[in-house]
Amino acid sequence: MKIETRCVLGVLLGMAGVISANAQTSLASQYQSAPLARADVQSDLVAWRAAGFKPPINFEHYPANAQEAGRIVAERRANSPGQQ
Repeated sequence: MKIETRCVLGVLLGMAGVISANAQTSLASQYQSAPLARADVQSDLVAWRAAGFKPPINFEHYPANAQEAGRIVAERRANSPGQQ
């Protein structure tokens, strides 16, 4: 009986290792973009603030305010082909 228990435990541990390795590779492939430079992050913040996103002031309207600013920034970038 001990051998069967050890075999089942070994199979379960092996499956857990395979599943976790698969999850890590799929997540890593999802985020393959290069890290942003500080200047890129600062220009994004300027664009979001120009679109009306002001986190310390409008915290009570946070989700809607952020979504609206994100939409505006995406539209502006789509309309200006020279920008990122």
